[in-house]
Amino acid sequence: MLYPSNLEQKINFLKIKDLLKTECSSPLGMGYVDRVAFSSDHNMIGKLLDQTEEFRQILISGESFPASNFTDLNPYLEKAKLEGAFLDQDEFHEVKLGLQTLKSCLTFFQKFGDQYPTLSQLLGLVMELDLGLLKAIELIIDEKGKIRNNASRDLQLIRNQIVYEEGRLRKVMERVFKEARAKGLTPEDSAITIRSGRLVIPVAAENKRKLRGFIHDESATGQTVFMEPEEALDINNEIRDLEYMERREIIKILTQLTDRLRPSIPALRKATNFLGLMDFIRAKAKFAVKINAVRPDLVKERMLNWTKARHPILELALKAQGKSIVPLDIHLSGHNRLLVISGPNAGGKSVTLKTVALLQYMLQCGLLIPVSPDSKGSLFDNFFIDIGDEQNLENDLSTYSSHLMSMKHFTQFANKKTILFIDEFGTGTEPQFGGAIAESILLALNKQGAFGVVTTHYGNLKQLANKNQGLVNGAMRYDVDRLEPMYQLEIGKPGSSFALEIASKIGISKDILGYAKNQIGEERVRYDRLLTQLENEKNKYSNLLKEITAKEKLLQTRLKEYNELKETLELTKKRYIQEAKQEAKSLLDETNKKIEATIREIREEKAEKEATKKLRKELESFKETVKPEKIKVRDPEVVVLGGKIEHGDWVRLKDNGAIAEVLQVRNKEVEISIGELKSTVKLNRLEKISQTQVKKEKKAMASRSGYNTNAKMMDFSPNLDLRGKRGEEVLPIIQTFIDEGYMLGLKDLRIVHGKGDGILREVTRNLLRTMPAVKKMEDEHADRGGAGVTLVTLK
Repeated sequence: MLYPSNLEQKINFLKIKDLLKTECSSPLGMGYVDRVAFSSDHNMIGKLLDQTEEFRQILISGESFPASNFTDLNPYLEKAKLEGAFLDQDEFHEVKLGLQTLKSCLTFFQKFGDQYPTLSQLLGLVMELDLGLLKAIELIIDEKGKIRNNASRDLQLIRNQIVYEEGRLRKVMERVFKEARAKGLTPEDSAITIRSGRLVIPVAAENKRKLRGFIHDESATGQTVFMEPEEALDINNEIRDLEYMERREIIKILTQLTDRLRPSIPALRKATNFLGLMDFIRAKAKFAVKINAVRPDLVKERMLNWTKARHPILELALKAQGKSIVPLDIHLSGHNRLLVISGPNAGGKSVTLKTVALLQYMLQCGLLIPVSPDSKGSLFDNFFIDIGDEQNLENDLSTYSSHLMSMKHFTQFANKKTILFIDEFGTGTEPQFGGAIAESILLALNKQGAFGVVTTHYGNLKQLANKNQGLVNGAMRYDVDRLEPMYQLEIGKPGSSFALEIASKIGISKDILGYAKNQIGEERVRYDRLLTQLENEKNKYSNLLKEITAKEKLLQTRLKEYNELKETLELTKKRYIQEAKQEAKSLLDETNKKIEATIREIREEKAEKEATKKLRKELESFKETVKPEKIKVRDPEVVVLGGKIEHGDWVRLKDNGAIAEVLQVRNKEVEISIGELKSTVKLNRLEKISQTQVKKEKKAMASRSGYNTNAKMMDFSPNLDLRGKRGEEVLPIIQTFIDEGYMLGLKDLRIVHGKGDGILREVTRNLLRTMPAVKKMEDEHADRGGAGVTLVTLK
């Protein structure tokens, strides 16, 4: 049982339906959205939820499932069921698209049916469908929805003849038009056109007697007439006859194809229902993905155990504004069935109530809901709400009377299978009487075992919930210091309205507030003050707990990283020591053997002085072989090309090996480009190399650039001294210096170039300006070099 009749409007479920319709791709799916209804059938709701959850998994997996052409075939089937009737080519095109979608659905479930068992059960609706019908339609209707030329032999002959006659007509018309233009019969800038479906020639009205033919039309001014030449008349008539023949043949083909379709009409009706269901379920799944909804566990025991529940419409609205919603945790069970929520105005009480009401209704309509995946819920037979003002002028009902009418219905029909929602319980009349009546109704509903959520400001209802099993208090948390709601529900304690605190913060005088406190009574003020103090302490300790939790998490992460690093270092150290010991032992063993052999040979042969020297020399040579090798990277040999150096050639500087491109040759000076930098050097300092050699050289430079980061960090100095070097010589040095500093993560570097004539400084700073890694550069302090030193800050 649902109450009242406009329940869906009050909880904003109609907006959910509208959002579902926007996700549908056809009227079929929208029709199913209109039929969505509340149910307490556990098996049916479980099946609906499973269907939507499986389709949500299809969307998440990215598997290709038909997304369009969920065509409503019923109008075409209704037309085709009459004997002698036929569908036109556009209607058959729609039928073809629908059948192609059905075929794609069947193919999908044949491939993935085991992964989606609940959806696969719906295939029973299309088991009787003859897919040979699709092949028959495809042989007649092409991709653009037109009759194919080869749909029949006669149609092909007719259309070929039409093409031939149209070509002949075009040639005749062009000849006649050319002759008429030569005689000056046609207006300037005129062309052959069409009137009444026939090709005509524009002719000046005064010349219409000079051309034999039939006038089909004239211009708005009457100065031009459109004539069909006599020579073209017979050809046009022939084409018109062929078109009539073509139409008769098309009707014949479509009639035969409709006769082929007619026996499949019952199966096609079921297939149409399948298409509608697929579009509807797909829309529900798409909406679930959009609001991050899941399928909660459905249990037989009456309970609501939701974590991180969110109002879908509110969340979408906040997301559009770049804001985020505060999730809600709610737990109702046998001993805490009726939740009495209190707290200040605009603190979120009504939003909390409407969130629970909407999500429970969505769940019982077979929709996934935006909660945490570990949430649990159950189904109720009755769903009652009393939200908003139901004042009725026709029935002479006041606001409070309308609330009492709702309470009468609640108390008459509520039971253990009822969930109810009452907003601002007891308001609308004198508080003393309204509170007493609300208290007695709440006790009656609790006695009947109903579940639900109630919001109120009445203190007697808070005390009632604190004393009676089945009732439980809940408070909307409030930041007392800033007088701002936190929109967080806390179950287990009542909330304060913070009326005095808000009034004081606004600036109401102390005298007025003092009088109000006296009217309220010291006991009630003390009670409210305790609630305020409790809220303050709750906020304080919640913040502390968040900080401690964050620090603890960071500490655990750092500790884990430290332990892993320590373990890695220990293992690496042991491995290196073991390898070093092994290598040292091998070297010692080999060395001792060599020494012993040498001594033995000297003793056995009683060697002369010269022989001893020879043996010692061999021993020294052996020592050289066991010394650590110094690896030297050899630069590749450069083959210098002969010939004159010209613009566009690649060259290498003889003194530092830098690669450059020639931009301009002026007598004995050459302007070159090294990367993005330009410089002028003497011609005799350059040697010409080939394009192939340039690639080899760059590759060699790239291979030489590999280095050990730790070793570089140990050897790298943030100071670079360029004094005494030439302008073009320092370019690769600066480039390497900045690159290595950037790779090692340094921020501040120092380049000493001296003052002098400022040439070296200018070259250095011009290069630095082109380097992406450089954030800024400036002179050193006057006491430490001034303009003779450039301080570089890296990004």
